[in-house]
Amino acid sequence: MLHLLKTIAPEADLDGLQPGVGFRDQFDFDSVDFLNFALALEERLKVRIPEEDYPQLATLQSCVAYLEASTAGRPFDVVPAP
Repeated sequence: MLHLLKTIAPEADLDGLQPGVGFRDQFDFDSVDFLNFALALEERLKVRIPEEDYPQLATLQSCVAYLEASTAGRPFDVVPAP
């Protein structure tokens, strides 16, 4: 997941990312970036994320919780790909 964030917002300091604070409040992450992030998550994890659920992807903490529920416990990568 962090790998996707870094791809979409390369200037983001992911080492200092605060899990409970919104992505938009921590780095330059506009609405187009957010949409690209949601679509990349869908593609990478092979899940459908309804647009009305997008607010649940606003922080790392809420994103992980939402995806854990959506993937029915299937593992997914939070950390960057090697």
